[in-house]
Amino acid sequence: MNSATFITGMTMGLSLILAIGAQNAFVLRQGLKGQHVFWICLTCAVSDALLIALGVTSFARIAAWLSWVDPVMRYGGAAFLIWYGAKSLQSAFKSDDMLMASAATDTTGLAGTLLTCLALTWLNPHVYLDTVVLLGTISTQFEGQKGAFAAGSMTGSFLFFFALGYGATRLRPIFARPSAWRILEGVIALVMWGIALKLIFGA
Repeated sequence: MNSATFITGMTMGLSLILAIGAQNAFVLRQGLKGQHVFWICLTCAVSDALLIALGVTSFARIAAWLSWVDPVMRYGGAAFLIWYGAKSLQSAFKSDDMLMASAATDTTGLAGTLLTCLALTWLNPHVYLDTVVLLGTISTQFEGQKGAFAAGSMTGSFLFFFALGYGATRLRPIFARPSAWRILEGVIALVMWGIALKLIFGA
């Protein structure tokens, strides 16, 4: 395996997922709550790995399908993000006691949490743009070394999501205050709605 190509793949993969998006905001929130962190990080990383593999091995064929896949994913993803943003905003307006109670105890089981995580991942066209389209396109520059490029990109995803999920625990003392949770829920709502608007208007 070519180490230079591996590092290039890791660097490109990390650069595409570092920005705060719907998926990252969800991982951060779960990390702060300390609930289902391992499974959420693993689900996000494995999902990214599958999409990266799809892009590197099948980008040319997938490109031909985007004309009808794009609008379906765009509007379906936007609808989900609008709903999730409204849910976060509702949490931000709860009383302090209710807010802290919801932050401390999770009424959503592992299955429900994973379904939300999968929806935020697989219903977001930006995820496909970053992994399948962009990384798939870049990988064409490494003919004969696509495996190393893909492995580097996948490694970057695993490192990022687990660092984000478990690194969030260091911020827990800050989020012992209701006002901090209120701000976080508000920011998450804005992030979700901002991405939804971009999807709807094709930005």
